[in-house]
Amino acid sequence: MKKIALHWQILLGMLFGVLFALLMIRFDWGPDFVTDWVKPFGDIFINALKLIAVPLILASLIKGVSDLKDISKLSKMGGRTIGTYIVTTVIAVSIGLTVVNIIQPGKTIKEETRNELMENYSGDASSKIADAEKQKDAGPLQALEDLVPSNIFNAASDNGNMLQVIFFAIFFGIGLILIPEETARPVKAFFDGFNEVILKLIDLIMLAAPYGVFALLAALVVEAPSADLFKALGMYGVTVLLGLVLMIGVYILIVWFFTKKTPRFFINGISPAQLLAFSTSSSAATLPVTMERVEEHLGVEEEVTSFVLPIGATINMDGTSLYQAVAAVFIAQAFGMNLDFATQIGIIATATLASIGSAAVPGAGMVMLVIVLAQAGIPEAGLALIFAVDRPLDMCRTTVNVTGDAAVSMIVAKSVDKLGEPHVREWNDSYKKE
Repeated sequence: MKKIALHWQILLGMLFGVLFALLMIRFDWGPDFVTDWVKPFGDIFINALKLIAVPLILASLIKGVSDLKDISKLSKMGGRTIGTYIVTTVIAVSIGLTVVNIIQPGKTIKEETRNELMENYSGDASSKIADAEKQKDAGPLQALEDLVPSNIFNAASDNGNMLQVIFFAIFFGIGLILIPEETARPVKAFFDGFNEVILKLIDLIMLAAPYGVFALLAALVVEAPSADLFKALGMYGVTVLLGLVLMIGVYILIVWFFTKKTPRFFINGISPAQLLAFSTSSSAATLPVTMERVEEHLGVEEEVTSFVLPIGATINMDGTSLYQAVAAVFIAQAFGMNLDFATQIGIIATATLASIGSAAVPGAGMVMLVIVLAQAGIPEAGLALIFAVDRPLDMCRTTVNVTGDAAVSMIVAKSVDKLGEPHVREWNDSYKKE
């Protein structure tokens, strides 16, 4: 008998969690049973995700930065590649924040439901309020000062200090690049292996996802039983999709502006890779097809594709970063939290830097979202609200990730005079007139 795919298992877990909660609230003892005997399993699942967050950042970022040693040989191309990836990621997160603040999907939840959620997670809420008070008294450069930890072990002990962990990981990775390769080899080998172990642990944790979301959603429905939660979830999905569509539009405009290639040329050239990314939800699995399409159908020379695209599959996660921004603000809205400008700027920074450490595999974005939520002081239990639509949105945001890789490769190729005509004859004939 064929095993049910994990995303279907998660959706079934969501469905059964809702049905189970609706059944339990019909009995006087039902809500207490869910709270005492079901909800703890959801908390365990959230704790497992939080447990893996710091090791994932350390392993992925140190590996990702140290893998960029070729920048010493290709400094011009490397600098432009990293710079362009960072710019597009900031644009993506900014689009996500703009769209979610305009549509405000979390505000469709009734005040009564919001108050119940706030009451159930009052500890997280009070922590957020305390952080906000500290922010008011802080100086203009406090955020920059807080970025550099005085003790990495203290920073790593609190997921709320994730930017400090990210700073250390990048700093450590740069150190590995600058020392002799032979000296760095054993350290790099350790972190390569460490990264593989962490990715396997994520696989194991995600096997428990159907049971975790069952418990989380059952608890949420029991504690705040309202249909407007599901209406808000639908609005959230629409908000993410709108942001992703706008981001693809940005790629098309950037490619047209810098390379003078038409939108039709770009989309037709990359569309097979987009479809594969949509079906696999993995930038890494799509990489061979992406490289073939960009090189043979978009005219980027192999010297550029072999350097830019593998880096992009590792550190350029624009769709994932956009989704994280929307999800963080949506969950905050659902809990009745008003995120100030400074907090949202922090989300931009965290989502941008976390995307560098996000593994190019299905479901990694959800783990990285824990980092963004923790940094902004938003209750991680709010993840239960968005699990239902995470799989289809994961497919969509991976498509945007791959599209961004292709767009940046064309821009970098143009900047170093490595963008020519497509190698496939029918494409030459088709676009010679344009």
